[in-house]
Amino acid sequence: MNIHEYQAKGLLAKFGVAVPRGSVAYTVDEASKAAAELGGDIWVVKSQIHAGGRGAGHFANNPDGGGGVRLARSDDDVRAHAEAMLGNVLVTKQTGAEGKEVKRIYVEEGCDIARELYLSLLVDRETSRIVIIASTEGGMDIETVAEETPEKIATVAIDPATGIMPFHTREIAFGLGLEGAQIKSAAKFLMAMYKAFLDMDAALVEINPLVVTGAAM
Repeated sequence: MNIHEYQAKGLLAKFGVAVPRGSVAYTVDEASKAAAELGGDIWVVKSQIHAGGRGAGHFANNPDGGGGVRLARSDDDVRAHAEAMLGNVLVTKQTGAEGKEVKRIYVEEGCDIARELYLSLLVDRETSRIVIIASTEGGMDIETVAEETPEKIATVAIDPATGIMPFHTREIAFGLGLEGAQIKSAAKFLMAMYKAFLDMDAALVEINPLVVTGAAM
């Protein structure tokens, strides 16, 4: 089942997975209102379509313009980005040349990003076990990382008889180069993500990028 980013984040939040606050918008005015309600001075405006690579994509009516994920530092920016996205066709490497029309956007609070990581849970069909895949190369296609720098990927299989254990979370945290309080935060995050995966009977949960904030360093 395909769901939008804002829907996925809403589901994960119910299980205690830490996600930034945000609101979906269908019009320019709704986007502006969402940013005002979130507060702060920086937001991320994201096109919502069922395809990856939105940030690196382009709009069919403006190939040389920005992609489907943009930073906004003012209400004028939010409005301009919303107007550029809504009702227009976003082309990404996953949509094909025909692209997909953006009918809704997601306005999310900004954060101080110190590092971008990759994290996913999936079912390994060969072993019938849930596998955690993590990488220090957040924001990139995991397939590209696996092909070019496989040493930057950590993989941990979970025994269904025991479920996820503290040593699993530590192994992932150390593999990502986390330290201090970050390790405890990572453990809580992974435990919540694993519960969400089980309770929703998911086939794949992917977070890319998973960010380490400046405050957490």
